Amino acid sequence: MKVIVLGAGVVGTASAWYLADAGHEVVVVDRQPGAGLETSFANGGQVSVCHAEPWANPGAPAKILKWLGQDDAPLLFRLRADPVQWAWCAHFLYECLAWRSARNTGQILAMALYSRQQLQLLRTRTGIAYDEKTRGILHYYTDASEFAAAREASALMRRYGLDRTDKSVEEAVAIEPALAGAASRLVGATYTPSDESGDAHLFTKNLAAMAADKGVVFRYGCEVQGLKATDKGVKGVVVKSAAGDETLEADAFVVCLGSYSPLLTRPLGIDLPVYPAKGYSATVAVADPAKAPETSLTDDGAKLVISRLGDRIRVAGTAELSGYSTDLNPVRCEALVRRMREILPEAGRWDASEYWAGLRPATPSGVPLIGRTRIANLWVNTGHGTLGWTMACGAGKALADRVSGLRPEVAFDFTA
Repeated sequence: MKVIVLGAGVVGTASAWYLADAGHEVVVVDRQPGAGLETSFANGGQVSVCHAEPWANPGAPAKILKWLGQDDAPLLFRLRADPVQWAWCAHFLYECLAWRSARNTGQILAMALYSRQQLQLLRTRTGIAYDEKTRGILHYYTDASEFAAAREASALMRRYGLDRTDKSVEEAVAIEPALAGAASRLVGATYTPSDESGDAHLFTKNLAAMAADKGVVFRYGCEVQGLKATDKGVKGVVVKSAAGDETLEADAFVVCLGSYSPLLTRPLGIDLPVYPAKGYSATVAVADPAKAPETSLTDDGAKLVISRLGDRIRVAGTAELSGYSTDLNPVRCEALVRRMREILPEAGRWDASEYWAGLRPATPSGVPLIGRTRIANLWVNTGHGTLGWTMACGAGKALADRVSGLRPEVAFDFTA
C-alpha cells in the first residue's frame, strides 16, 4: 500500500527504508531541504544501549531541585505558563517511582538492544558508512555515590542481557588512554563493549539516498500543515511548499515529526505525551590524534557524551525543557567546552567550537511511542528522547512490521 512518512529525521528515514523494504510505496515529507537536518543533525553520536535508564528515576527529583536556578545545570526545567508542560512534568514525577522506572528501563532496553542489532544487520547488508566506531562506550564517574548507583543499574541491565560491566580507574584508562590526564579525578567507570558511535546525520543522509534508490520519494521543502481526517480515517495530509498548498493522499500515514508530533495529532483528539527537551552540542576538529578518544565516552558528572567522528570530536548533552526555541544559550554552550578543557584539554580545538541545539522528543517515561493510534490508518514513531539514533533502526523495522500486519521480533509494548 501507499504510506506517507511525515519527517525525514533518523527515525522517519529509517521507517521509510524498512517500509519500502517490506514492499510498500513510500513518500517522505519534510520541511527541510534534505534528510536529518533538525534533531538528527549534530547529536552526541552514540548508539548507546547503556543509556537505557530513563531520566525519570527515583533519584531525579532531588537532583532537579538541586539544579534549580543553575543556568548550566544538566537538566533544567524552565517552567512556563503552559499547561502541556505542567502536565508533562506531573507525569514525569509519577514515572520516577521505583517500580515505574524499572519497568521503563526494561522497555527501553528491549527496543535499544533490538535496534542496535538491526543497525548492525543493515550495515552488513548495505555497507552504509557514517564515521562509525565499534569500540563500545565507556561511562566514567567522578563521584563515588553516583558510581555506586551506576553499579546497581549495571546489575539490572545485565539481567536484561546488556554487557555493561564495572571498571576500575586503571581499567578505564587502559580502555581509553586519552583519559590518563584526568585519572586522578575519576572514581570508576562502566563499560559496554557492544555499544557503538557514529554520525547520525551522515547515516540519515546516506540511508535516504539508498531509500531513494529503492523507490522512496522524498518531498523536501514541504511543511506539514495538518491532517484531513473523518471517522473512517485520515484521507490526506496538507503540505505547503514553494508551489503552494496541496493535499497528499495515501493508505496510511506515519508521524515521525519528533517534538512536533503532538502539534499535528492534537487537533484530531490524539494527545501524545511528548515535550521538547533542548539538547546542546559542540563540534571541534581533533587537535592531537594521540590525545583524542577513540572510544565513545560518557561523562556522568556533567551528563555529557563525547564521540570521535572521523577527524572531529562531538561533545553533547544537557536537557532544557523550555518550549520549542532552538536559540543557543551561551552559558550552556560554554559549559560543554569548559568540561572538556578539564578532562580532555589537548584532544580538540576547543577555542573553535561549532555549537548547535536541537529538540529531543521526550516522553515522561523515556519510552517511545511506536504503533497505531486510535485512528486506524494513522501511525506514530516518536518520543525517543535522547535515544533517537540508538533506537532508529529497531523502531523503524518494528513500525514497518506492524504496518504490514506482522509481529515485530521485540518484546515491546506498542501503542496499539
